Amino acid sequence: MEQSINNIGLDYNTEREKLDMPEYGRNVLKMVELMKCITDREKRTRQARAIIKVMEILNPQVRSLDNYDHKLWDHLYMIAGYDLDVDSPYPAPVEEEMKTRPVPIPMKGEKIKATHYGRNIEKIIGLLCEEPESEIKTEMIRSLAIYMRQQYLIWNKDSVSDETIFKDIEKLSDHRLKVPEGIKLNQINMDTQYNRPGLNINVGQGGGKNRGFRKKGKRK
Repeated sequence: MEQSINNIGLDYNTEREKLDMPEYGRNVLKMVELMKCITDREKRTRQARAIIKVMEILNPQVRSLDNYDHKLWDHLYMIAGYDLDVDSPYPAPVEEEMKTRPVPIPMKGEKIKATHYGRNIEKIIGLLCEEPESEIKTEMIRSLAIYMRQQYLIWNKDSVSDETIFKDIEKLSDHRLKVPEGIKLNQINMDTQYNRPGLNINVGQGGGKNRGFRKKGKRK
């Protein structure tokens, strides 16, 4: 029995040649290979156009791209290994240009000092350090502290003192920013429960009422 199974000669995709355009499947590759064997150029071009229609059906999301018909012809050349002699409505793509990797976007190497606040908070604190002392700056620091307390409650404990937030502001500024004395934050509503981003199971319901936080209450 075991010997008869081995004689079946099963063909697995993992043992086949890797597809350059897997979204179109191996059958399209076979169609392209047969098309390349057609000696008559006019018939070969007609077959290429027919394959383009099949590719559009198999990969409908390509229609959302600008000049998607041009993209399909480029994909056809890629499937053919850039060895395709047909009357294409577009210039044949250059293999070297298609395989060139995009230039990586440089990322800031500095680590975020406090991940639960985020990098934008650090940038805001840096800007506040450059502001001259004034009542407006004091109010901006107070507003920042309120927002930071909210972020703190999302990712950490159920409560936090104002002094802790003030110390974090000064620490994140490398002590360049001094929180003015006498600043008081509004009291936290104990019925308010802050949710972590992405963990709200009611996303899309209630017209956005559950975004950011939700309030506990009895059902009517």
